[in-house]
Amino acid sequence: MGTEEIHHEDGPVQLAVIGAGNRGREAYGAWVKAHPDRARVVAVADPNPVRLARMADEHGVVPDRRFPSWEAMLGRPKFCDAVVIATPDRVHVDPAIRALEAGYDLLLEKPIAPDASDVIRLADVARRLARSVTVSHVLRYTPFFQTIKRLLDEGRIGRLITVQYTENVGYWHFAHSYVRGNWRNSRTSSPLILAKSCHDMDMLRWLAGAPCRRLSSFGALTYFRPENAPPGAPDRCIDGCPAEGTCPFSAVRFYGLFPPGWDGWPISVITDDPSPEGRAEALRKGPYGRCVFKCDNDVVDHQVVSIEFDNGVTAAFTVTAFTEENTRTLKLMGTAGEIRGHLDKGEIELRTFQPAGHDTLKVPTSPTHAGGDEGLMEAFVARLRAARRGEGGSETLTSLEESVESHLMALAAERARLEGRVVELAAFAAEAAAA
Repeated sequence: MGTEEIHHEDGPVQLAVIGAGNRGREAYGAWVKAHPDRARVVAVADPNPVRLARMADEHGVVPDRRFPSWEAMLGRPKFCDAVVIATPDRVHVDPAIRALEAGYDLLLEKPIAPDASDVIRLADVARRLARSVTVSHVLRYTPFFQTIKRLLDEGRIGRLITVQYTENVGYWHFAHSYVRGNWRNSRTSSPLILAKSCHDMDMLRWLAGAPCRRLSSFGALTYFRPENAPPGAPDRCIDGCPAEGTCPFSAVRFYGLFPPGWDGWPISVITDDPSPEGRAEALRKGPYGRCVFKCDNDVVDHQVVSIEFDNGVTAAFTVTAFTEENTRTLKLMGTAGEIRGHLDKGEIELRTFQPAGHDTLKVPTSPTHAGGDEGLMEAFVARLRAARRGEGGSETLTSLEESVESHLMALAAERARLEGRVVELAAFAAEAAAA
C-alpha cells in the first residue's frame, strides 16, 4: 500500500481517531485539544453522522478526512502518524489489524477483545509486523499506582505476600453502564470482569511482579432482575414510577442532575441532543430510560476472584455494584509492613512493622481516571514524536504484549466462574492460541 504525504517536521503528531464517542472524543480528543502543540486530530471515523461531525468540527478536520466507517478510513494509504481506536468492544480487533497492516502504530481502547483467541491473534499480527500497540490500561499511568509500585520495588514492606483489592463501581455508575448501558450484556459487549476490571487484572499482575499461575472465581447477577422491581414499577422511569422518590436508580433523577444543555458524560452517551427535549426523548425511547429491574442485562453485579501468581503472591479481587463510592481501594501485605490505598482520594498509607513506622502519602489525582488518561496520552504522543525523530523512545507501560496476560486472566476468571473450577492460566492460554 502506498503512503500519502505525512508532515515530518518537529511539530504536533497527527492522529486519526476511529470512534467519536465518550473515549474517542471526550478523553483522547479532549487531551489533544488541550495540547495543540503536541498533537492534532486530522481524521475521524464514526458511523453516527452527528458524532462524526461534532468531533471533526471541534478539531477542524477537513471534509475528505471525515469517514463514515473505519473501513473507509483505512482503505486510504497511510496519511498520519498513528491511529486511535475507540470503538465498541467487539469492533476493536478488525480495525486494529487493518491499521497495523497499513503501517500505523496504535492506541487501542481496552478491552482488546472479548474473545481470548482474538486477543492472541492481534498480538501475533503486531509481533509479525513489528508495530507498536499501546493498550489504554490507564491506571499504570496514575501517580497513585506508580507510587505504590515504587514503594514495593524499594522494599518498603519487605517481600509482597498477598493483596486485597476492591473495585467499587458505584451504584449509579453500575446502573448507567452495566444495567442500561453499552456493557450490560456479555453477548453484545464483554463480561463485567473484562469490560470493567481488565484494568485491575493488569494492576494485580504489575504489582505482583510475576505471571498468574491459576485462579478461581464466584459471582452472579443477583439484584438487577425483574423479581426485584418495586411493586407497580413501569418499564420506564419516566412513566410515573411509584418508587420514584426512594429508588436510588431513578433515570429521571440521575440524568436530571445535569444542567440543561450539558453535553458531557453521561448525557453525551444517552443522546446526541442535550436539550431538555432531547434528554426526555432519550428516556422515553432509548435504553437509558428503562427500569433497572427490567433491562436485557446479563452481566454479574458482583464477582470475586482468587489469584495465585508464580512467585507465590496471592490476591483477592472484588468488583461490585453495591458501593456508594466509585473508586479502587486496596491493601498490600508484605513481610515487613503493609500499604493501604484509596485511589480517588489519592491517599496511600505505609505501615511498617517497626516503631513509628506509619506514614501517609498524598498523590495528585483528577476526574479522568485519577490522572491516568493524561499520563497515557502524554506517553503515547512522546513516543510518536521520538519515533518521528528516529529515536527509540521509552518503552510503553501498556504494550500489547503486557496487556495480553491481564486479558487472559479476566477471561479465565469468567471461565472459572461459569464452570465452578480452578483454571490454570497456561492451559487456558494454550487453548486460546490453538483456537
